[in-house]
Amino acid sequence: MVDIIGKAKIIRSIYEGRDIVPLWNDLLARVTADHSDAAALFDLSIIMNSVGQKSEAAIAQRAALRLSKTYRLTFGRGSGLNVLVFVAKGDFTANAPIELLLEESNVNVLLHYVDANTPNLDDIPNHDIAFVAVAESTDNLPVLLNLERLLRDWRGPIMNNAPRVVMGLSRDGVAESLREAVAVVTPAIARIPRNVLQDIADGVLGPEAAAGIASYPFIVRPLDTHAGHGMEKIVDPRQLLGFLEAHPDPLFYIASFIDYSSEDGKFRKQRIAFIDGNAYASHMAVSEHRMVHYQNAGMSHFEDRRAEEAAWMTRFDEDFAIRHANAFAELGRCFGLDYFAIDCAELPDGRLLVFEADVGMYVHCMDSAELFPYKGRVMKKLFRAFEAALEQRARQRDQY
Repeated sequence: MVDIIGKAKIIRSIYEGRDIVPLWNDLLARVTADHSDAAALFDLSIIMNSVGQKSEAAIAQRAALRLSKTYRLTFGRGSGLNVLVFVAKGDFTANAPIELLLEESNVNVLLHYVDANTPNLDDIPNHDIAFVAVAESTDNLPVLLNLERLLRDWRGPIMNNAPRVVMGLSRDGVAESLREAVAVVTPAIARIPRNVLQDIADGVLGPEAAAGIASYPFIVRPLDTHAGHGMEKIVDPRQLLGFLEAHPDPLFYIASFIDYSSEDGKFRKQRIAFIDGNAYASHMAVSEHRMVHYQNAGMSHFEDRRAEEAAWMTRFDEDFAIRHANAFAELGRCFGLDYFAIDCAELPDGRLLVFEADVGMYVHCMDSAELFPYKGRVMKKLFRAFEAALEQRARQRDQY
């Protein structure tokens, strides 16, 4: 087992504006002196991912995983649970952000990497409880399929032991799962090959060639993209032609466009985490643009938007969660996972518009405490709930 600095400490350093160059130089010097230093390679990959060097990060991560499949992070005093976490290679969206969820705990996180070819779990370290962190993606589908086999006869406390459910958390899978929901609405979403999208752009086919898409405008994006990358609202065939020229991908998502703007013309998107069926506020972004993501909403630049988010987060249990209790119950019944998160918005008719559900969404408390003083208390409640869920499940080990 290899001890690492890990994602939480490195990302926090970057969020807080600390100089990461000394750490980078130290890790690079270690790798140069010893090519078998798996810990240094692994932490280098985290830094590279943090600064957008994804291809270089993947190379460093692969090199580390050739040397070791298990990495340990010690939080606080390290006197708490030993949590075995099944993870897959990839960037920060490949797995649930368990390191960020447990940053303020005293647990030891044991990251154990599996892939589509992992033959067995004979090499896992001793632990108190296991957690399946692998998120849905095209790359992760064979990993999740193998995990379903590997965990079929698992004996011991474990959370999110439902690889098949996670496999269904694609954008179109979530829409299909929630199609019959009453308090929840999702856009009609379909996967569409490039040649069919090209025929729609050329006028050979109409938008109705994609299931559930009746007309322009609609949303299109390449598969496996996040944070709005490559996503565009298409209003006519000419714009679709331009989109296809800019994106050579073979497969896309196409979704009906739902205008979820409020009376003031702004768009509001909320991220909510579910732990053992209970909902917890993570963040809310407010923007003039329909493609709302916390990174591009500029929340740090608008005091009024931060005040609105503060009110939403601090009154979540007494307000938003009450209004959408039926929607939350439907989501819990539909997915049944011990942990997952959603991105959503509130429609004028009172229904909850769900854009996405997955286990890999970023949930953290890294934002400036000076600019976002309200976040600490609310996020600590979420973090404590997650740790309490682990502890409760771990106490049931005698039942296995």
